[in-house]
Amino acid sequence: MLEAEEHLAHHASGRSAALYEPNYGPPAVVALSKASEAEFRATPGILSPRGLLLVAGPGEEETFATDAAAMELALISPDEARQRVPILRPDRITLAGFSPSAEDIDTDLLLQHFAREARAGGADIRVRSRVEAIHRDGTGWRVTWAGNEARAGVLVNAAGAWVDEVAALAGLPRLGFTPLRRSMARIPAPAGMDVAGWPMVFGPDEAWYMKPDAGALIVSPAEEDPVDGPHDAWADDMVLAEGLARYEECVTEPVTRLLSNWAGLRTFSPDRQPVIGFDTGAEGFFWLAGQGGYGFQTCPAASRLAASLILGEAPALSADLVAALAPARLGGAKISP
Repeated sequence: MLEAEEHLAHHASGRSAALYEPNYGPPAVVALSKASEAEFRATPGILSPRGLLLVAGPGEEETFATDAAAMELALISPDEARQRVPILRPDRITLAGFSPSAEDIDTDLLLQHFAREARAGGADIRVRSRVEAIHRDGTGWRVTWAGNEARAGVLVNAAGAWVDEVAALAGLPRLGFTPLRRSMARIPAPAGMDVAGWPMVFGPDEAWYMKPDAGALIVSPAEEDPVDGPHDAWADDMVLAEGLARYEECVTEPVTRLLSNWAGLRTFSPDRQPVIGFDTGAEGFFWLAGQGGYGFQTCPAASRLAASLILGEAPALSADLVAALAPARLGGAKISP
């Protein structure tokens, strides 16, 4: 496994809000998330209780109803919402829905778990190994980087925001993935409050979100701004300020300073569903891409599906779901080598 950066999870995976909410996302994502739950629970410490609170105000009733129904939230009173998050403004928050099923994901523990499993299975993980060239010959794929070369019958393209760049290196058409920036600010806990037990809070239509984080709060404008190609993303100051202003409209405590800020690229396919399967244009080229903002909550089921397809085994997931995730829908692909 070749990783261009200094360590695993340098980009989007290392900048995630890290929530497992099985009803969050488009249909194929929800199916993968639900199929991932058993594996999450099989490793102690991966998941911990958090909860998800959706709030809205006057004029946002329709959007709130749509979001609450999509995530199967239980409707609660504004007073109950403020019991969970005391800084919500009584004159602004008039609608609330709650899900107790949302849980934090310990992403560092999960990444370490996967890396140990991979190495135990014989994987050689190379960091600081940016791929320079990819060629197909009679024996399969030949990949070169920094004076090194590797050959394999199957090449898995799991390069995040760079998946179309990797395809181009291999001489294949791009599938049209779009990296979208999302910014985040870390702010002090308001008025010295203990925020550890607060749920994650979403504004209507995901106009902003807030989540407790190690004694502080992380707040995001939840933007999806296209960027000029994949890169090491950074927060846009104006977008961050606008998102924090939307958050401040809903709470009693102003944001007086930032502890830090960052951004990541959430990469989507044209239909915003993940892409998992073999390309039809070149034998042995496998796409594992387009996780968007749902990579962590779907990764156990997504990786099991990829392994099954690569090994020529029958997937545990439904045929309809496998087809919905296959590259075929984006212009032709096959599901087996």
